[in-house]
This record gives sequence, structure tokens and C-alpha cells, in this order.
Amino acid sequence: MKNVSVCIDLVFCLIVLPIMVVIFPVERWFHNFPGYVTTVGAWLYMLYFINRVFTVPSLFRNSRRRWLGVGLIVFSLGVTYLLSQVSLYNPKPNIHDDGITRIFPSIQQYQQAVWSLFMIVEAFSFAIGLLTQANIQKSRRRAVEAERDKAEIELYKAQIKPHFMFNTLNSLYGLFLTHDVKALESLEKYISMLRYIHTTSQRDFVPLSEEADYIRQYVELQSLRLNGMTTVVMNIAIEHENLQVPPMLLVTFVENCFKHGVSPVEKSDINITLMEKSGQLIFSTVNRIFPVKRIGEHMGIENCRKRLELLYPRNHSMDIENDSVYYKVKLSIEL
Repeated sequence: MKNVSVCIDLVFCLIVLPIMVVIFPVERWFHNFPGYVTTVGAWLYMLYFINRVFTVPSLFRNSRRRWLGVGLIVFSLGVTYLLSQVSLYNPKPNIHDDGITRIFPSIQQYQQAVWSLFMIVEAFSFAIGLLTQANIQKSRRRAVEAERDKAEIELYKAQIKPHFMFNTLNSLYGLFLTHDVKALESLEKYISMLRYIHTTSQRDFVPLSEEADYIRQYVELQSLRLNGMTTVVMNIAIEHENLQVPPMLLVTFVENCFKHGVSPVEKSDINITLMEKSGQLIFSTVNRIFPVKRIGEHMGIENCRKRLELLYPRNHSMDIENDSVYYKVKLSIEL
């Protein structure tokens, strides 16, 4: 797409704009006012690249950058207006240049030419700029979908791989054998989690409340297999439950806590916090580190990092601290 944009720019600058200029009696104006014609021509080429490089891309960014785009549009109008107001000559009354009746007799022909060429450059540069940005957005969506698919596959592996199924089902079996009152509720949560994974596999975003419920159910199920050596503290406080978040993103960090922060013989704590206030999401996890070598153990974290960079390129921050004793994650997202 980049090569195509360069070709279009060359075609416009070397063919389209010169042809548009030739339509007007530029030769006569250049002969009498070479400095003025050169200045207008340079401004038109400059205007084209200003729109392509700065104005149109700024309109697709955050509110601050959009104001920059609007400011550039106003600036271009102002410069064009000043160029059109330059007085080159005063025609005699009731005399029309080249015998052509002009629509606005009070406006000189060279002034009309300046504004006409300005509109041509504006329309062409914005059209190409919008097309380029549309393709960029399309490419970005494809990249996001690809990363989401990778995350979905990794999560399915985490949920379905044999040791997870064995431990979870074994815990449920023990609850049913002892007629524990939590047995049926735990089975319902397990089924609900699998249903959530299935229903969100084709969605880009889900309500924050649904993602929080999924994390809560995941922690409760994982806690079934823990003994008294591990303490899990979870704090969830959401102000706006309908805010949209990517599905199955935060649970990767929670899963990491249970992968590396649990020991059958040593005491450990797992702290999980999910807070949202005024559209800002704060998510953090803290867990002890008990080294267990696993193939591809960092793939989930890297996958999340890539998804965050694609979905929230300028609206998130993630800090990970590993001092060989505790593993700490703090994630902030402007939703």
C-alpha cells in the first residue's frame, strides 16, 4: 500500500496538477508576474503534502491531534485567501478577459484560478489520504484479529490441556463424593466458563462486567485444588459495567499467578485487583515465584503485550516487575 500511495502522489504531482494548471492562462500570468505564479505553484505542492502527511492522519488520531488537523485546514484556507488577495492588476470596467464572461465579475480570473486549483488539491489529497488511512485501519484490524486468534488458541490450550482438566474435574469429583454444597455450583461455573470462551471467540470486545465474572469464576475454580498453603485475595470494583474490553485478555495474567505462584509445601499469597473508575481500568497481580520450567511459558504475556499495543497504542501502560521472589504486574488502560 505504501508503494501504491507513492505512485499516486507522483501521478498527481507530475501529471494531474500540471494539466489542471495548463487549463488556465498561466503563460500570460507567468510572463507578467513570474514571482507570484511560482509562489502559488509552490504553495499548491506544499499544501498537497501537508494534507497527505499531517492533516488527514491527524484527523484519525485522538482529540488533541484532531484539533491539529482542523488547525491545518484553517491555516491552508488562510494562506490561500492571502494569495488570492494579492492585487496584480485592475481591469478596465465592463471588459472581460479573453471575451469570457465570468461568474463573479468582481473576482479576477487569476483569483478564481487560485481558488479552483486549491479546491482540486484539497479534494485529491483528502481523497488519497482517506483511502490510505482506511487501508491502515483495515490492516490494523486484521492484525488485531490475528492476535486475538492467537490469544484464543493459547487460552483454549490452557483450559483444555490434560493437567487442567484432570485437576479441575478431580476437584469437582471430590466435592460430589463428599456431597459438598459447592459441588453443583462449581460445576455450573466450569460450564459457564467454557460457554464464555465459546461465545466470545468471534467478538472483538465484551462488557467489562462479563470479563470480570469470567476472572472471578476462573479464580474460584483454580482455588478448588489449592491447599491451606496458598491464600488468594481478589478485589474487583467496577464503576461502569458496560465499558468494552477485549475478551480473554486479563485472565492470562491471572493464569500466570496460578502457574508460578502456588507451592504445595510453602506458603504463598496471590493478590488480584481489578478496578475501574471514570473510564480508567487498573489491573494488577502479585504472586510468589516458584520456578517451574514450562515450554512457551512467556507466550501468553507477550501475546497480551502485542494485543495491547494494537488495541490501545497510546492509551495504556503496563509495568512488570520480577525480583526473583515476587512477580508483579500493573496494567492501566484508558477505555
